[in-house]
Amino acid sequence: MKQSVRVTILGQDFSIRSTRSVEEVQKVAAYVDARIAEVLAAGATADTLGATVLALMNVAGLYFETQRELEQAQSTISQSLQTLDEKLSSALSE
Repeated sequence: MKQSVRVTILGQDFSIRSTRSVEEVQKVAAYVDARIAEVLAAGATADTLGATVLALMNVAGLYFETQRELEQAQSTISQSLQTLDEKLSSALSE
């Protein structure tokens, strides 16, 4: 069931409707607020819309990097399991 959660990002209040827990929505909002604040503090732009877009680009880059790392880890695990399965099969057939 969706619930409304009030969060503040860049000093502006938002009412977010979500099925996620209040704590999770607040955690996400705090993360977003911090990433935008980082961009503003770095002086990349003084415009909040521009800072939001740059922050979103940074977050998206991290997301894709994490996805790539996850895929590599899954592939490594799959290969290790296949090797283990072959060794077990070989040992059991002896």
